[in-house]
Amino acid sequence: MHMRTRPSIRSAPGRPVDLARLLLGFVLLLPLTGFAITIDEAKAAGLVGEDASGYLAAVADPPNAEVAALVTEVNEKRRAEYTRIAAKNGIDVVQVEQLAGKKAIERTASGHYVRLAGEDWRRK
Repeated sequence: MHMRTRPSIRSAPGRPVDLARLLLGFVLLLPLTGFAITIDEAKAAGLVGEDASGYLAAVADPPNAEVAALVTEVNEKRRAEYTRIAAKNGIDVVQVEQLAGKKAIERTASGHYVRLAGEDWRRK
């Protein structure tokens, strides 16, 4: 009589690995992007704000890991776009950053944090 078992693979000679456990492990290691905080949520909660430099910044220092990851991700994308715009127009990236910072602060919703050059965070 042959007992039916779950499919398995061998991870080491003679040592089976349960596929269900392996898949569960992969699922648990996947980034939880569906649960990550959004820019709008972070702004509304007062965790991040628009800086005159043209970049998003954490209001609290140091920020928690989720906020730090959000700021890094957003700023990497902004930096790439600012660099592209600067190259296309033959200007320095600093000029693009400053203009973008000014526009972002102008568009910031009332009650959200902004930081003007040389100043502390304040609610708009």
